[in-house]
Amino acid sequence: MKIILAPDKYKGSLTGIQFCNAVTEGILSINPTSEIINMPLADGGDGTIEILDYHLHGKNIKLEVENPIFNPVDANYFYMESIDTAYIEMAEASGMKLLRPEEQNCMYTTTFGTGKLIEDAIKKGAKTIVLGIGGSATNDCGIGMAKALGYDFLDKKGQTIIPIGKNLLKIDKIDTSNVIKSLDKVTFKVACDVANPLYGPDGAAFVYAPQKGASPTQVKALDRGLKHFSDIITAQFGIDLQKIKGTGAAGGMGAGSLIFLNAKLFSGIDLVKELIDFDHQIIEADWIITGEGKLDSQTLSGKTIHGVLSSAKKHNVPVAALCGHIALPEDALKDFGISYVDTVIDRAESIKDAMNNSYTYLLKMAKDFAKKKLVK
Repeated sequence: MKIILAPDKYKGSLTGIQFCNAVTEGILSINPTSEIINMPLADGGDGTIEILDYHLHGKNIKLEVENPIFNPVDANYFYMESIDTAYIEMAEASGMKLLRPEEQNCMYTTTFGTGKLIEDAIKKGAKTIVLGIGGSATNDCGIGMAKALGYDFLDKKGQTIIPIGKNLLKIDKIDTSNVIKSLDKVTFKVACDVANPLYGPDGAAFVYAPQKGASPTQVKALDRGLKHFSDIITAQFGIDLQKIKGTGAAGGMGAGSLIFLNAKLFSGIDLVKELIDFDHQIIEADWIITGEGKLDSQTLSGKTIHGVLSSAKKHNVPVAALCGHIALPEDALKDFGISYVDTVIDRAESIKDAMNNSYTYLLKMAKDFAKKKLVK
């Protein structure tokens, strides 16, 4: 009996690796002959580096770079020398988490530090760079990142502008003459799980800038800047960014990645699955057991369990979901291809009890699953 364990974390309670430990212990106590393969997953956001390290054994690289307001900060990225691949989280250098509330205003923030991380990874020998763009504090369309890699942004007088959101409106020309020469030899893959256009009512400024400190008046100014930037790109590179889904992600970093890095946008979970060869590992499995803290409609529109289900469907493998809580009706779960469900909250006395003792409850859930599905 081949069992694949492919969970995300129970946020605030269990890591994906701890989930695997609990379920393995529970299954083997009932069916000791089961072959269990641990394949904990992440969707490109928080916790992804830990998962990649578990599977691919890389190293954390620390570098002093500029934070979103150009102050020095120590940032980390993950380098997997065995496959010449770096995983960079934008939030490490350009994230909201780096700023005090009074410093948060995406009119004045930059992605420059993220560009310095990319530059360092290229110097280390990375041939592929995976960029996670969640948690950003910026709305600069990636011009800060591009500046760090040698692009120059000029106003009508030919003067270099400071690469912040406010100055998108000032760009008249993009100078590519000093771009680092090795940039075009690197494959860039961007973990992007939103489909927002660059500008307009559903664009980067109107949807996300208020969360990043921009006032209503500033949001409108940023949106005009995004539209202006798009027009400059169309004129200089012949690309209409507004027609491409996801260009509004992370304050326009989706757009900047496409233009300045020649990147392709992927769902975060699909990128992680590709890096760890997930679809090959699940061939001829009898069950995949997945789980996360809360399974709801958002989960099934691009998060980890959605990625598990899409792979399982290809290989006709049944899926069990052992979750903290499930906020979907049973028929919806079946429609999505989940064959077995159980939850911590149905066993716990309270939410606090569920959070504090999730390992113990998950162990019991795994034992029950094995009794019902693995023992004949």
